[in-house]
Amino acid sequence: MPRLGELRSGQRRLAFAELDDRVKRAAAGLSALGVGPGEAVALLLRNDLCFVEATQAAQHLGAYAVPINWHFKAEEVAYILRDCGARVLIAHADLLAALGEAVPAGMAVLAVPTSPEITAAYGIAGEFRRPPSGTQLWEEWLAAQNPIAAPAPRRGDSMIYTSGTTGRPKGVRRAPASAAEAAAGDVVRRLVYSFRPGMRTVTCCPLYHSAPNLYTARSLGYADLIILQPRFEPEALLQVIASERITHLFLTPTNFVRLLKLPEERRRRHDVSSLEAVIHAGAPCPPAAKRAMIEWFGPVINEFYGGTESGPVTFCSSAEWLTRPGTVGRPVPGATIRAYGDDGTLRKTGEPGELFMRLASYPDFTYHGQPAARREIERDGLITCGDIGYFDAEGYLFICDRKRDMVISGGVNIYPAEIESVLVTMPGLHDAVVFGIPDEEFGEALMALVEPMPGSILEPEAVKAFLRGHLADYKVPRRVEMRDALPREDTGKIFKRKLRAPYWTAAGRVV
Repeated sequence: MPRLGELRSGQRRLAFAELDDRVKRAAAGLSALGVGPGEAVALLLRNDLCFVEATQAAQHLGAYAVPINWHFKAEEVAYILRDCGARVLIAHADLLAALGEAVPAGMAVLAVPTSPEITAAYGIAGEFRRPPSGTQLWEEWLAAQNPIAAPAPRRGDSMIYTSGTTGRPKGVRRAPASAAEAAAGDVVRRLVYSFRPGMRTVTCCPLYHSAPNLYTARSLGYADLIILQPRFEPEALLQVIASERITHLFLTPTNFVRLLKLPEERRRRHDVSSLEAVIHAGAPCPPAAKRAMIEWFGPVINEFYGGTESGPVTFCSSAEWLTRPGTVGRPVPGATIRAYGDDGTLRKTGEPGELFMRLASYPDFTYHGQPAARREIERDGLITCGDIGYFDAEGYLFICDRKRDMVISGGVNIYPAEIESVLVTMPGLHDAVVFGIPDEEFGEALMALVEPMPGSILEPEAVKAFLRGHLADYKVPRRVEMRDALPREDTGKIFKRKLRAPYWTAAGRVV
């Protein structure tokens, strides 16, 4: 008997039984296009019904759905399309129109008209909603398919692209879960996400990010209602919580900050008493914001720590956090986390070290086409995300620093090396350094210090404009300052730590 419930986006509603039929039709069509186990299907889509359909269809074939950050410029998209070797690209019309020649020759393309709710949310002009002339349309293509009869093989997760210290995006390619891993993973999900049959949830964070992507995919097995919002709008979310009696949410600390910026009287007019579990992750949460959210929503604000590679390895309830402000919780069942010193020895209680972790229920992974990069982050069978942290006497983990230069701004991982590699190609620029500085709303913001060539005059806005021509807007530093000379080590390497430290010490943080 088909499970009751539905998926919604704007005014469109898709019953789960209909979703299952469309997924099987899409799987048949993708199979005819050459997609099979281990292949890739690229998605350049905002939060939309077709995102879920295409993801489920690819995984039904044992293939990988590859969500691409739609903020990327054409050259960034082109790199991922080439690297993942996707046989098919499924894209919203306005995003497809901006790609130009970025799509590799021979790649099948399916265009999705940009929906009214997405058009309204992002102010997209009407002419850009329509797919380029001659492009095959998703709905027409789907209608021509017969549902696939073959049973689904063991399904894997989406292949999410993440960057490293080199700034080169890497696809996290995970093996399909075994039956034992799937069962153990379900135990972890019920703990971390508090999933239950009949839950009602909203996805308001971008589905190209690993945490909301996984959260939404897994909630399909439990929820009676999943609402996809094109983008996060604080009061719109509160209205949906109240009107639809939403029980579960995934949010980021930046979402918390923006919710709290609403005037008190507008916040209090919306009933949030239906909420049972609001999980957050993706960035350090300002303590004042978290405490305020617990006071507002009640003791339903929970947190996990982990990464795209590791999955959620700790869990922290509201009660635990209020007792130990700043903790990200204790290891979940099946998780191993160790703190190592630079000399490779295990750190003692209260001593910070680089964190290495593994979740037994999470199938192992490799970086697609980059096995050496995978080996670089491993120690004793555990992997690191580059964070520095320590355990207290009761086994609660506290994150205090990041060994690598990654910046987390609004829950988004940004890698200064990638930005610096573009900056040094700018005419008149001798050298530059990029790092994160404290930001009340986003947790961290990007700062760039630029050293012009002798005799050259550069303006901050010119530097930003140059970067916007090569990188997604969120990678463009919010602050750009000029320096006559940047301090360097004897090897010529810039003293980034010394440059960054004053901003963090002024905020009461040690780096």
